Amino acid sequence: MEKRLIILLLTFVGVVTGVCAQGNDFGMWYELGADKKLSRQWSLGVESELRTRNNTRTLDRWSVGVSAEYKVLKWLKVSAGYTFLYDNNMEEMDFKRDGFTPNNWLPSYWGVRHRFNAGLTGSAAWKRFKFSLRERWQYTYRPEADGKKYDFDNSVWKSVKAKGKNVLRSRFQAEYDIPRWKFDPTASVEMFNDNNGIQKMRYQFGVDYKYKKYHVFSLSYRFQNVNSSDDDNDLNSHLIGLGYTYKF
Repeated sequence: MEKRLIILLLTFVGVVTGVCAQGNDFGMWYELGADKKLSRQWSLGVESELRTRNNTRTLDRWSVGVSAEYKVLKWLKVSAGYTFLYDNNMEEMDFKRDGFTPNNWLPSYWGVRHRFNAGLTGSAAWKRFKFSLRERWQYTYRPEADGKKYDFDNSVWKSVKAKGKNVLRSRFQAEYDIPRWKFDPTASVEMFNDNNGIQKMRYQFGVDYKYKKYHVFSLSYRFQNVNSSDDDNDLNSHLIGLGYTYKF
C-alpha cells in the first residue's frame, strides 16, 4: 500500500512540474473544513482556505465560510452559503494615451470581499461511477477601500470604489469508487459566466482518502484558464490543492 501511494504521489508531482514549466503561474490552495449532518435532509459546513500565487512566493488570499445543504430528493440538493474573503490585491499602473505618462497607481494592498451563493446539484450513479451537475449563482461585493489609489495629475490618494459582481458557475463532476482501494479519483470541469460570457474555465483532477469514516484527506491538481475577468487576481494558473475535512 505504501509503495503504491508513493508512486502515485511522485507521478502526480512529476506531471504537475512538467505542465507548470509552460509559463503560467503556479499556486497552492490549502483547505480545512468540517461537515455536520443534522438529519437525513439537512447538513451544515464550515470551511477555511489559504491560497498562494506568484509560484507560491506570495500569499493570495485567505477565507472562511459557512454553508447549508438540503436534500430535496434522493438525486437533488439545494445549498446556500456565505464566505468572508481577505485578498492580497495585485499592484496596478495605468498610463495616459501616450503610453508613458502615469495616470493612476494602485499599490498591492489587502482588502475585504463578501461572497454569497445559492445552488442546485443533481446527481446520478452508474455502476461505480457517480456524476453530478451543479449550477451555482454567486454574488461578490467589495466595499470601498479608502486611500489606496494614487492620482498623479492631482497628487492625491483616492479610494477604490465599491463593486458588486454576479457570476453563474456550472460544474460537471465525475467520481469513481475503486474496489478495495481507498483513494477514490474525481474529475471536474467548471465554467464561470458573467454578463460578458465565459469568464474562465477551471479543470480539476484529484483523489480523496477516507480514514475511519470521519476524516477525508484530499489532493488535487487544477488548471485555471482565464478568458476575460475583472478580478485583478485572476491568472492562468496551475494549482495544487491539499485539504482535510472532518465529517460527523
